[in-house]
Amino acid sequence: MTRLSILDLAFVPEGATPADALRNSLNLAQHAEGLGYHRFWLAEHHNMVGIASAATAVAIGYVAGGTKTIRVGAGGIMLPNHAPLVVAEQFGTLESLYPGRIDLGLGRAPGTDQVTLRALRRSPDNANHFPEDVSELQAYLADAQPGQKIKAVPGMGLKVPLWILGSSLFGAQFAAKLGLPYAFASHFAPRELLPALDLYRQHFTPSAQQDSPYAAAGISVFAAETDAEARRLFTSAQQQFTNLIRGNPGRLQPPIDDIDAYWSPAEKNHVNGMLACSFVGSFAKVREAVRGFVDRTGVEELIVASAIFDHEARLRSYEILRDALGE
Repeated sequence: MTRLSILDLAFVPEGATPADALRNSLNLAQHAEGLGYHRFWLAEHHNMVGIASAATAVAIGYVAGGTKTIRVGAGGIMLPNHAPLVVAEQFGTLESLYPGRIDLGLGRAPGTDQVTLRALRRSPDNANHFPEDVSELQAYLADAQPGQKIKAVPGMGLKVPLWILGSSLFGAQFAAKLGLPYAFASHFAPRELLPALDLYRQHFTPSAQQDSPYAAAGISVFAAETDAEARRLFTSAQQQFTNLIRGNPGRLQPPIDDIDAYWSPAEKNHVNGMLACSFVGSFAKVREAVRGFVDRTGVEELIVASAIFDHEARLRSYEILRDALGE
């Protein structure tokens, strides 16, 4: 059976604060745990007024501390922004506090713009060292070797499960080479999903962590009691992506009745391409669409990211999805 998980970006709705967003994240994780979702991930973004999870390890600790059984982790940490030793210490600390529940997904992108990258005191060239940085991070989380001078404490020997995240063939090939689970960001960049999954599976090399390929795909789901209400909920995400390509990202906006009055035809085409793996509708429509996606991709896990303005409607959407996949 395909596992069902959540990627929460800790969206800050218009009229709310980052504190509200983080409290909603914890409440969503608790709700998901009760529904039987497998894992709950938060992601690193910087200089985004509509996303509250910049201090990702801190937010993960908050969610893990307020839940009991659901796996909690990063989807992901943008490794070029950090020294591998610091990441090993942070996630070693989380694993020490919440043993057996922490995941560490790693991305190669900066998760921000070039100006903010300089504010982080990082260089765009750091992304070129991603493979070496992953190997260094793995070494810090592995058992200490004789003569090893630098150790992650906590972290050493804890073997926190690593994932490779990506939206291109590079990540798929790299995850296969290292024998790590792979998550494709099809919830916003679906174009190379199927080629990436094929490449990953064909070239997978077993490792100490993973003896066979394990692939997850990001999707968005906007489920409600009626198709019309689901389509209205979806307009918040459509506005969000339109604002992003306009270079004006902001807080998550409330739904609107007529999305075509908001965007231009060119913007509509662009956003529809980015959101091609979004499934919108009532129980029956979502069930058919999501099951069809699983059949096409063969993924072992769905990681669902849904930018829904009203928190109660978001909780209900995840509930409908669980029921649709659980039948």
